[in-house]
Amino acid sequence: MSPIYLDNNATTRTDPAVVAAMSPFFTEHFGNASSTHSFGSEVSGAVKRARQSLQALLGAAFDHELIFTSGGTESNSSAILSGLAAQPGCDEIITSTVEHPAILSLVGHIAKSNGVKVHYIAVDGRGALDVEAYRAALGPRTAMVSFMWANNETGVLFPVAELAEMAHEHGALFHTDAVQAAGKIKIDLKAANIDMLSLSGHKLHGPKGIGALYVRKGVKFHPLLRGGQQERGRRGGTENAPGIVGLGKAAELASEDLEGAVSKLRSLRDRLEQGLLASIDHCRISGGEADRLPNTCNIAFEHIDGEAILANLNREGVAASSGSACTSGSTEPSHVLRAMGVPASALHGVVRFSLSRETTVEEVDRVLGLLPAIIQKLRAMSPLWRDRQPNAELTASNTA
Repeated sequence: MSPIYLDNNATTRTDPAVVAAMSPFFTEHFGNASSTHSFGSEVSGAVKRARQSLQALLGAAFDHELIFTSGGTESNSSAILSGLAAQPGCDEIITSTVEHPAILSLVGHIAKSNGVKVHYIAVDGRGALDVEAYRAALGPRTAMVSFMWANNETGVLFPVAELAEMAHEHGALFHTDAVQAAGKIKIDLKAANIDMLSLSGHKLHGPKGIGALYVRKGVKFHPLLRGGQQERGRRGGTENAPGIVGLGKAAELASEDLEGAVSKLRSLRDRLEQGLLASIDHCRISGGEADRLPNTCNIAFEHIDGEAILANLNREGVAASSGSACTSGSTEPSHVLRAMGVPASALHGVVRFSLSRETTVEEVDRVLGLLPAIIQKLRAMSPLWRDRQPNAELTASNTA
């Protein structure tokens, strides 16, 4: 049987149409986009077209609001460090307890090295942000607010447009890590007063090593990488023309019938979740009661090891994960699920299935046919399962 790939929040397969669009820029159109001769101008034209495709996907007002970067991590660092530099006299950052490590590691480092105060806003059991705690943390010393648009582990969405307005009431800049949201849900930056937004190409069937940072027109920007005048002097370094063209093509493909793709993904995810909850006891959907990405299912199984589940699925040709690929190998439970108050009995038994537009009904049904037997086998071997104490909260949630 063909393998099944359900780890698309970690990375997606590069669309063949993206590869085809990139290919000439390695061999035929190989000029430097900053060169003034014809070899350079044909590449700079392709870079501009890619920027416009990304502008259309995000609903940005101007194509020059988009800066090409190496990916989400660089975009996040550029945004936050620029925001601090642009707000002299302000030395506080607000973020959440469930952000990606690209944000949490950075703000932790800034707090230690620069003495910046970081406010970490908690979430509730659904994964929803404590908006009142956020409101209380805002003040005249707030330089920067950074909240993810969609959580990479649970898919839970934050109301970023509302959160941005609250930041602006206090004179703070607002950034969102939209790496998991771009290409999966509709984004309209003309309607949402967001100052900066990060995305990464390989999360939407584009190539790895390319991303973008949106910087709203009028927002003062301090470059992270200085050098030449590439990207209007906002990101030094020779443009990664093949990657940029690939990202542009991926954005173009994602824009085609986005509403239909969202509907299909939500239907497949719901089919997967309802089938698992109906066939396996003592499990829960993390963030299942919140507004979520249509492609993400994070399910926690009580008194069982998630890595063992994944190993058994892998032997059957199914690729999934226990959470963020950037924390893979850690023996610590997910910081996201701990912040949500997932019971200790289920923290280590987590599997994340993340679907893409390439996922089929047949693949979902094959997982539904495999996983109950895997769980039953592993629980029969688990002393934790044999010695378990019933957890009313978790048991009840498997009907959610």
